[in-house]
Amino acid sequence: MTRLFAGTPFDIPPECDLCGRVESDCQCTQADKDAAEAQRQREADRLPPEKQTARIGIEKRKGGRTATVIKGLTARANDLPALLSQLQTACGTGGTVKAKDDLIELQGDHTQAARECLKAIGFRVK
Repeated sequence: MTRLFAGTPFDIPPECDLCGRVESDCQCTQADKDAAEAQRQREADRLPPEKQTARIGIEKRKGGRTATVIKGLTARANDLPALLSQLQTACGTGGTVKAKDDLIELQGDHTQAARECLKAIGFRVK
C-alpha cells in the first residue's frame, strides 16, 4: 500500500461544487462561484410563509388617492418582486416594492383581495 489513507476522503481530490470536476480541472470563474454562493445564502435565508405575518393597511395620499400597504415581510426572507406580481395579478392593479423599508404598495384599496391572496399563499395576515 503506497498511500496512508487510500480510499478515504483524505485520498479523494476535492471537486468543484458548481461543475463537479476536480478543482485542478475546474473552469468556473470566481464570479460564477460568488454568484452561486450568494444564491445559496438567499435560499438559506428564506422562511416558509407559515412562519411569517403580513400586516395590511391603507394609506391616504395627496389628491385623495389611497394605497394598500403590506408590511412585515422582509426582503431577506421573501422574494418580494415575485410576491408583488402575484398580488398585482390577484388585485388587478399596479404596485411597487420598497425593499429598503421592507414593504409592498398596491395602488388603491385592495385590502380584501390582498388578504385572500396572501392567505392562499400561506401567510398569516393581520
